Amino acid sequence: MRIDEGWSPVAVPDMASLPGPVFLRSQCLPARHIFPVHSHRWNQLVYATAGTLVVTVADSWYVITPEQAIWVPTGVEHTTGALHGAEFRNLYVADQPGLGMPGGCTVLSVTPFLRALIVELDDIHKRGEEERYIGRINQLILDQLRRLPVLDFHLPWPKTPMLQRICEALYASPADPRSVEDWGAELGASGRTLARRFEKEIGMGLREWRHRLRLFRAVEWLAAGRSVTEVALELGYGSTSAFTFMFRQEMGCSPTEWKRGDRSGFPPAGGAPGSHGKGA
Repeated sequence: MRIDEGWSPVAVPDMASLPGPVFLRSQCLPARHIFPVHSHRWNQLVYATAGTLVVTVADSWYVITPEQAIWVPTGVEHTTGALHGAEFRNLYVADQPGLGMPGGCTVLSVTPFLRALIVELDDIHKRGEEERYIGRINQLILDQLRRLPVLDFHLPWPKTPMLQRICEALYASPADPRSVEDWGAELGASGRTLARRFEKEIGMGLREWRHRLRLFRAVEWLAAGRSVTEVALELGYGSTSAFTFMFRQEMGCSPTEWKRGDRSGFPPAGGAPGSHGKGA
């Protein structure tokens, strides 16, 4: 699957400069609407107070829920879209000495306090508050950004057409049981060759990648309101309990808890979903 297939483009805002060190831009993104590949002359925190976003940077895909945000440094090309509609809250942050943020794209765990500050910043401009108060909120946001836990929650994507064909097929049907040997027979390459190419291009084997893919699709489908049982079967699990065990191992909560918003361990800070590598 390519990110532009079946998606409607959204115009990138035309901004020449930022009015201050922090600028909030709010927008409602309908389902399957996306900004084309672009970059900014400032840093960006991609965040949604509601809904699920998908962000692509180079060959990595990121599924972002309201418990997460992604930091995109100045000048980095990326796309942002909504899987099922989202209340998009975009923080633009100017480069400045002592900013103390990562130099590369980084997924961050959003604390309840930062979320409250972002919502307040959105409301401030509607109320027409004084500049001194706005400045204090901006400074609190900058202080909080530096304190956010870093997460490893992205889906690497191969560059070569042969491996892309495998990944696109599995993304469309994550329950597909074909092994690397099966794919090799279909694509005219040995299973060993495919496995070696897969490992070289994306840094993990097909088995581990498929495990992470299933977690990504689980997050996407649960966020869309699908039932835990439906998601488990669609992902290829033989039972809801098996899916629930995997989800809890990776996310720190059950799928049911995740759906109702009890996501205190989403995912464990510093952890890498899919790192267990036990999925088929």
